[in-house]
Amino acid sequence: MVQYMDKNSGFNMWNANKATTQKKSPFSGFLWWTMIFIAAWWLVGIFMTPKAPLTDTTAPTAVEDLSSVPTVAVSSEKINAMVQGLRISNIKLSEYTQSADTSELVSLLGGNGNFVEVGLISTGSVSPVATTVWNNAGDNTYTWRNPNGVNFTRHIGTDGYVITITDTIENKSGHDAAFAPYARIIRENDMKSSSGISTGAIAYVNSDIEEEPWARLDKKSFAYSTTSGFTGFADQYWETIVSIDSPDQTIRVKKSGDKYSADTAAGAVTVANGETKSITTNIFAGPRDQDILNIAETKIAGIAETVDYGWFWFLARPMLWLLNAIHHVVMNYGIAIIIMTILLRILMWPLTRKSYVSMATMQKMQPEMQRIQKLYANDKMRLQMEMMKLYQTHKTSPMSGCLPMLIQIPIFFALYKALLVSVQMRNAHFLWIHDLSAMDPYFILPILMGATMWLQQRLQSSSSKPNNSNDALAQTQRMMRWMPVLFTVMFAWMPAGLVLYWTVSNIFGIIQMQIIKKKTK
Repeated sequence: MVQYMDKNSGFNMWNANKATTQKKSPFSGFLWWTMIFIAAWWLVGIFMTPKAPLTDTTAPTAVEDLSSVPTVAVSSEKINAMVQGLRISNIKLSEYTQSADTSELVSLLGGNGNFVEVGLISTGSVSPVATTVWNNAGDNTYTWRNPNGVNFTRHIGTDGYVITITDTIENKSGHDAAFAPYARIIRENDMKSSSGISTGAIAYVNSDIEEEPWARLDKKSFAYSTTSGFTGFADQYWETIVSIDSPDQTIRVKKSGDKYSADTAAGAVTVANGETKSITTNIFAGPRDQDILNIAETKIAGIAETVDYGWFWFLARPMLWLLNAIHHVVMNYGIAIIIMTILLRILMWPLTRKSYVSMATMQKMQPEMQRIQKLYANDKMRLQMEMMKLYQTHKTSPMSGCLPMLIQIPIFFALYKALLVSVQMRNAHFLWIHDLSAMDPYFILPILMGATMWLQQRLQSSSSKPNNSNDALAQTQRMMRWMPVLFTVMFAWMPAGLVLYWTVSNIFGIIQMQIIKKKTK
């Protein structure tokens, strides 16, 4: 984006006109750029460096003895999970491995003490608890009868990444009873694999997504009331969500000991004597892929909105769709990024041409601009009026050369967010890079990006030099020479896919500039 801020750009000339009567220290600009560099480095450190969880002094959750509860497996074509009574854990995703160099599958809720629990709280009767031993009736169906004569039947079904638990209550106790369904997810945080993305607890409350980062959960608990919704946890690429298909829910997210809890409880369901009622709970455990979430939306309303594409979501979503569409053809995400970058640059060609023509016009105006600056050096108002007349005569504007830069800013941030949340980019290979969603391990791409930025600046620079080496324009020119170095350092920790985009954009910009130069001549 700095390619349009060289010494001949309209912005710098306009800046020079403002400061024509003032002389600044040659070190002032350097200090400003140093402060910007330190601030940028600090921000990169905050957003890209993995964080360790804060220490919590609250008592840990009591651990039940489940040694007598048998463990069985449930599976679909997408997942394999372990069921132990009311709890489901160790959910393995069949299509995703831990890394490109291993065959070990990604496991959600796989650590010790991590699980999702779906149960009932009874009034006037007894409900099954975590230590209850169920009778296996086959076909993922389990039964249990309480001392009061209430029969419980639980069926666990799987469909893609959704696990559906259906609890059927048959009341033969001789009196009415009420049962309130609840569900909770217990797990530790996973900050180390979520750099650059806000992760933590998530809840769908009254048609709005509520997000609570891990650091905020370390400090306080949160509770919500909603007619219907869901809760769970979101990582960079995965999420575990639980949703009770019942009204009047209370959702809570908090930290307990070294674990984090997200639970929801719905209003009590009254089961009259001799009556049978069913309660359904859906669990999603899978990737944060928009197409997959759209499918899960049919069972868990609102789950398709859980992916945060940032402020420029209206650009990030179509860009991610375009990237995936190109990948289906070329079968490589690195090549797909290159093709998408070229398409975007072609789309911006008219603005780029207009910007370059405007910069060329501003260069031709320099002698007249310098004459006006000297003539009205002591009359700022008259100086501004004469400069405006000059711009109108040549049909240009100081800001016209900045249009491509202004457009590239939202594109840059949209693509940055899209690459970070794209599970398809995870473990995507390209040449020497094993993961386009992570930094280049050899820093080759950042160096190429800095070199192409420097070359682009050099080609755009005019051979003319300012007469006064202490004026604002001269200082800006000196500082701009350090921009490729600054951006190389900043991009070194960015996702390799994003650096690839910027490098290809610079190369295409250089070619584009040479073509426009020949045509304008």
